[in-house]
Amino acid sequence: MTDQCRTLAIRGDHIELYKVLKLENMAASGGEAKHMIAAGMVLVNGRVETRKRRKTVAGDVVEMGGERVRITASR
Repeated sequence: MTDQCRTLAIRGDHIELYKVLKLENMAASGGEAKHMIAAGMVLVNGRVETRKRRKTVAGDVVEMGGERVRITASR
């Protein structure tokens, strides 16, 4: 895993987990993202997350395949 952590600014109060993977090109499609989540390949805040529609909020860190993305609030 790299020490780098990208950021994804969201407009509302949350974004569904599978959308984070798709927007950050960690998955080629929403379907692929959902499959990776269900397979236990995705971590949120250091813990395996299997809920595809988990509401990620500002401060959450999503990890998959050595890539990390921190969710931030858009200003």
